[in-house]
Amino acid sequence: MAKSQREISVSEFFAKNRHLLGFDNPSKALLTTIKEAVDNSLDACEEAGILPEIVVEIQQLEEDRYRVAVEDNGPGIVRAQIPNIFGKLLYGSKFHSRRQSRGQQGIGISAAGLYGQMTCGKGPRIWSKTKRGKMHAFEMQMDLTKNKALITKDEEHKDWHRKQGTRFEIDIEATYKRGLRSVDDYIKQTAVSNPHAQIRYKAPTMEEHRFYERAVKQVPERADEIKPHPYGVELGELMKMLRNTNSRWLSGFLQEEFCRVGPKVAKEIIKEAGLGERSYPTRIAREEANKLYRAIQKTKISSPPTNCLSPIGEERILEGLRKECDADFYSVSTRPPSVYRGNPFQIEVGIAWGKPGGDQLDVDEKGRIKKSKRKRTTDTEDLLGNADDTIRVLRFANRVPLLFQLSGCGFTKSVMQTSWKNYGLSQSKNALPVGSAVILIHMASVWVPFTSEAKEAIAPYPEILKEVKLALQEAGRKLGVHIRKGKKVASEFQKRSYIEKYLPHVGIGLQEILDISIEEREEVVEALRETMETTRKI
Repeated sequence: MAKSQREISVSEFFAKNRHLLGFDNPSKALLTTIKEAVDNSLDACEEAGILPEIVVEIQQLEEDRYRVAVEDNGPGIVRAQIPNIFGKLLYGSKFHSRRQSRGQQGIGISAAGLYGQMTCGKGPRIWSKTKRGKMHAFEMQMDLTKNKALITKDEEHKDWHRKQGTRFEIDIEATYKRGLRSVDDYIKQTAVSNPHAQIRYKAPTMEEHRFYERAVKQVPERADEIKPHPYGVELGELMKMLRNTNSRWLSGFLQEEFCRVGPKVAKEIIKEAGLGERSYPTRIAREEANKLYRAIQKTKISSPPTNCLSPIGEERILEGLRKECDADFYSVSTRPPSVYRGNPFQIEVGIAWGKPGGDQLDVDEKGRIKKSKRKRTTDTEDLLGNADDTIRVLRFANRVPLLFQLSGCGFTKSVMQTSWKNYGLSQSKNALPVGSAVILIHMASVWVPFTSEAKEAIAPYPEILKEVKLALQEAGRKLGVHIRKGKKVASEFQKRSYIEKYLPHVGIGLQEILDISIEEREEVVEALRETMETTRKI
């Protein structure tokens, strides 16, 4: 038995357990591949301060084989880093960084290359050019036992059709489908949550590219990196930090390694732990580290700074919803930043409400109610849904759409626990409300608590559920005011229709009783109409 035991490479592990990364089936594998590539492109452009221009293309090669290509106008990647980024799992710059970003674990894009190699026998192909460098073209395979890239082609070219950027291409076994939780749906939702991005998309069923124009011409502010907050550090991590610190004294260690810890707070923590300010951090034993950990939990420490977050913003959420939803009413709510396990986060909610098709009632400047036909495109109807269907919940984490595991997501639980009947929507017990509406929920955080490595649902932390519910209630109150106003307008229109229907008959009766002329009858009817419209009483 001892002879058969050997070290397991992380690449080998995920090759056998690719469902953990979102490659459960061919349809989902296509979406996951595109999602990981688009996320990397958007992150790279935003970090470089560039307005993203993303190209997504899907080409069908055989019945179950597709070629996926994602191209961007980002800063490009230096030659030495290309094999590590695309051919090595758990390699990246965002895992240890405490600031908002789409990627976290350094798995996604290399896992897509691994899936392509396992299903089609061909690894990824990458073209990348920096602003002042040459274009490098790579073809590679992944060595699963060593978790590293094997370069099969490395060429250098002077000219490329872009001044700078990166193109990722891979052949995979997949299935292309339309509708909910498809690539089409993902691209549309990405356009909603990233109104500053321009996306050009072409699927196998499209003759030409579909353009999603940007609604905002400003790059989101880049989030700053912060140090860990004392409340978010567990005992084992605290002991590791004590061993690796360069600080000579314990007081300096607390102030230099953590955020929101000044001289006064550090002194309180050390006093509570029964240690000395001049203690050597590297010599603190486990028992003393445990006392220090307990003292941190008992000490009142300010919440971490929020400059590490880059929320979408109310104006941009409205622009994104208006760009993709031709609704009657929009409501947006933003909660103040909060904290879970020492990690700052912020919740944003947007609601688009309106009935697809049918009639629309409006009030003009003179207070008269007008009736008009509403026109919507097929795509908008898909996003808003019908009045008899459950509402659509669009979930986002750091601007990335979450399309799967709807029922197991903390966002969905918050929506179901909110009493939407108070705001004019129909709702059964422990269910989503019914109506032609879209609810957008976005969480901006330095570390999003996903339920799995596939990053498809948010864990139901009580702090997160509370903030989401409060944001939903705030946006719901605005929606309730609009719905009640609409019902009042509809009621007045119905009463006005009664006036128009029966008033001529009243005039005819008055003409017969009073024996007046037709001209006098018309004058009486007009006077009655004006009186009723002025008083709005029947």
